[in-house]
Amino acid sequence: MDITFAELAEWDKDTYTIIDIRDREAFSYGHITGAVNIPEPEIFNATTTLPKTQKLIICCRTGQISPIITEKLCALGFQALNLAGGYFAWLKDHIEALSGTQAEAIETSLRKTFHKTIFAKFCHAINEYDLIQPHDKIAVCISGGKDSMLMAKCFQELKRHNKIPFELVFLVMDPGYSPANREIIERNAQILAIPITIFTTDIFENVFKVEKSPCYLCARMRRGHLYHQAQLLGCNKIALGHHYDDVIETILMGILYGGQVQTMMPKLYSKNFPDMQLIRPMYLVREADILHWRDANKLTFIQCACKFTDTCNSTGCTSTGSKRKYVKKLIAQLKQTDPQIERNIFRSVENVNLATVITYKDQDGNYHNFQDDYHPKH
Repeated sequence: MDITFAELAEWDKDTYTIIDIRDREAFSYGHITGAVNIPEPEIFNATTTLPKTQKLIICCRTGQISPIITEKLCALGFQALNLAGGYFAWLKDHIEALSGTQAEAIETSLRKTFHKTIFAKFCHAINEYDLIQPHDKIAVCISGGKDSMLMAKCFQELKRHNKIPFELVFLVMDPGYSPANREIIERNAQILAIPITIFTTDIFENVFKVEKSPCYLCARMRRGHLYHQAQLLGCNKIALGHHYDDVIETILMGILYGGQVQTMMPKLYSKNFPDMQLIRPMYLVREADILHWRDANKLTFIQCACKFTDTCNSTGCTSTGSKRKYVKKLIAQLKQTDPQIERNIFRSVENVNLATVITYKDQDGNYHNFQDDYHPKH
């Protein structure tokens, strides 16, 4: 049996519990107030702790997986109901309920509450790495998540100061989003007063049936389309929303899984699009501060809008074991015993001593071995 959130709102809250069966990362991106997170692979191991005196409202991402779980729980004797439309149905109503003055309040929060932790670090990265030059035209690439949406607001604030003459285009690529996903991105952009430009591709359709590394292929194709569209719009740079935590996770992943020392660079030239650059102005902003900004402003964003996300849990291909998630957890564990661990990982690629490196590769791809210049010094 299905129930809508509007119908549920009329019930006494003591008579039901909302069980969100999405994975923990998705739940952390946003969830219905009061919901309990029990990921779908774990729910039938938790049946002894589920209340039989309350109704269980089962919620997944879009209502595709939750009916199956609801039916199985009913067979076990629980009073289970499926939340029609899932989390996304609630999210659309939540976004719709936000007032029209929200953008002004969010902009004020960047100037006051989050000036030191977010906007000042955004500006520091731009100055430290020389990311913007006069008369640049920058395509601010918005995926719909918290990082890119905040980056767009920071760019708007920087533009307001008008210390450097530059132009902005807020670019959203629709690689094959479902109508619900696209609507949420558009509604959030409206709430945040970000004038987005949307273009459409068929990337999701092309990579959906790829078995080996579909996410890697999707990312490469998305990057190429963003460069191309930005170039058509007269831009000379694209800006991505990768933050400090992305950088240190990438460093550690390269060492542990790639057997190499490298990092996510704050800026780089495109190999395939001459004179186009990629910049990362969120490079020094911490993810915890982004989450604080999101929650303080009562904002909710999509986590991932690809076709895999809707069906992943039902097919057993959850992403909870991904390398990046593992590295994120590892860093958090190490931080418990050494609060400087994140800073040290970041600085490790700033303090490379080539005299203590066995082999390194220069920018032309040539390898150099320490024995090339190894000789006794007199």
